[in-house]
Amino acid sequence: MSVAFSTSSLRTKGYLDLPIPKGIDLKEAIIELKAKKNAVLLAHYYQTKDIQDIADYLGDSLYLAKAAQRVDADIIVFAGVHFMAETAKIINPSKKVLLPDLKAGCSLADSCPPDQFAAFKAKHPGAVVVTYINCSAEIKALSDIVCTSSNAVAVIESIDPDTPIIFAPDKNLGRYLIKETGRDMILWDGACIVHEAFSFDKIVALAKQYPKAKFIAHPESESQVLEIAHYIGSTSGLLSFVQKDPAETFIVGTEAGILHEMQKVAPHKTFIAAPVEDETCACSECAFMKLNTLEKLYLCLEHEQPEILLDAQLMQQALLPIERMLAL
Repeated sequence: MSVAFSTSSLRTKGYLDLPIPKGIDLKEAIIELKAKKNAVLLAHYYQTKDIQDIADYLGDSLYLAKAAQRVDADIIVFAGVHFMAETAKIINPSKKVLLPDLKAGCSLADSCPPDQFAAFKAKHPGAVVVTYINCSAEIKALSDIVCTSSNAVAVIESIDPDTPIIFAPDKNLGRYLIKETGRDMILWDGACIVHEAFSFDKIVALAKQYPKAKFIAHPESESQVLEIAHYIGSTSGLLSFVQKDPAETFIVGTEAGILHEMQKVAPHKTFIAAPVEDETCACSECAFMKLNTLEKLYLCLEHEQPEILLDAQLMQQALLPIERMLAL
């Protein structure tokens, strides 16, 4: 992981061990700290409800990348996972970028080690490398263009049809894009543990229980799950769909954090998290995303730790494919 604590006395004492004043209203304290330090809070839809509610920018990966590009604050606090905070730092190398918990990683990003991917890329000379934004800075630096689930089809269709394409790291999104665009791509074998946890059989059974419900899914889900979806789209796409579609009940096949915003924008509708294979765990929730809490967010702002630090040359290499995406 390309992150580290900046040099300070907190290096020897974990910032998470520092005290929080008793009786403090964390939400109010965070809002005050943001104003005092000219900080902005970017949060993903998969964060906890209380963090979503105080975010300055709330959205999916594409929206947050664009937001990071235009913010003028001195400090960016990214309530998400490490690849998102890295992206914000790459776009804003001179700004201080903070992540409330350094352990907030990503199973999909971790499924694509840079050294192994570099060897994989070398086996396909001449191929354009398209990487899903859910990857490390090192993988972005090995890419020609980055995409999100919101703009992946447009990115693939922008590439010369005679040029071979390597797509990484998500094989499920890659298969979906092959079907949508007709392009035969070389896929890296990576996946998100949350989106692979959904149970095809249980979704079918739930649909029978709610015959008027529509099943909607994120394209990171497995192919058989996507085949029964009424709508497939990015997180923001799913959110838009439930507002516009006349159905009153939706079974939602993505990280369950999005249900909070769906309920806010369509309070009269019913939203059900898609069931998973293992009923003993909260597998429809990303454990990494949920590592960020109000307490950690407060300490992060108060002590300006932990800070995302990346090598300057790495940031320059990773910036170009991100800029190509944003230019589209």
